Amino acid sequence: MYRGNPDHVAIIMDGNGRWGKKRRLSRSEGHYAGAKRMEEIIDAGIACGIKVLTLYAFSSENWSRPSNEVNYLMDLPVRFFNKKLPEFMKRNIQIRISGNISPLPDKTREVLAKAVARTEKNTGIIVNFAFNYGGRGDIVQAARALIEEVRNGNISEDDITEEKMQQFLYTGDLPSPNMIIRTGGEKRISNFLLWQSAESDFYFTDAYFPDFTREMFAEAIGQQPVNSYLSG
Repeated sequence: MYRGNPDHVAIIMDGNGRWGKKRRLSRSEGHYAGAKRMEEIIDAGIACGIKVLTLYAFSSENWSRPSNEVNYLMDLPVRFFNKKLPEFMKRNIQIRISGNISPLPDKTREVLAKAVARTEKNTGIIVNFAFNYGGRGDIVQAARALIEEVRNGNISEDDITEEKMQQFLYTGDLPSPNMIIRTGGEKRISNFLLWQSAESDFYFTDAYFPDFTREMFAEAIGQQPVNSYLSG
C-alpha cells in the first residue's frame, strides 16, 4: 500500500490472457475483459484524485505473440476510443500515448492520434497509454534525440543532464510515477518505464487484471474504495 497521495500511478495490466484461459475462453476474450476493467480503473483514478494514470497497453515485446492475438490487440483501441472518446471529452480527460506508434496499422495509429489531438486541451486526469512501448527502446530513442540536438548545435554536451534526458523520453513532461502496480502474479518490471521508475514504489498482486477491482486499486494506493463508474 502506498503511503501518501500519489500523483502518478502506472499499471502493468497483466493476466488478461490467463484470465480467459482459466475460464475456457480465448486470450482475446480475456483482453476484452481487461479493456472493460480498464474503464473502471480510469474512473477509480479520477475518484481518487490521481493526476496521471499510465497504462501498459501493448509492449514492444508483444509483437512475438500469435498473429491473431496481435491483430485483436491492434483492433481493440479502435473500438475502445470510438466508443469512449465522446465520454472522455465530456469528463475532461486528456489522452496521451507513450511509445513508437509508427509501425502500427493505419487504423490503430489514426485512432490513437485522434484521441490525443481531440483531448489535448482537456485539463482533468491524464490517461497515458504505453502502446508499442519498451523501456530500453525509450532510453535509446531519447539518447539519439539528445545526440541530434548536440549535432545541430541546439545544446552542448555539458547541457546533457538527467533532467534533460527525461525531457526526451516518451513520457516527456509527465512526472515520474510514484507507484507502479502489476497485476497477474508476476514480480518483475517487464521493460516498463525503466528510467522513470527509479524511485517508484511497487505493488504486486496475484489478481489477473480483469479481476482487479476499484477496491483493490484504492487499497493499493492507500485510498478509500470508490464507487463511481464510467457509463457503459
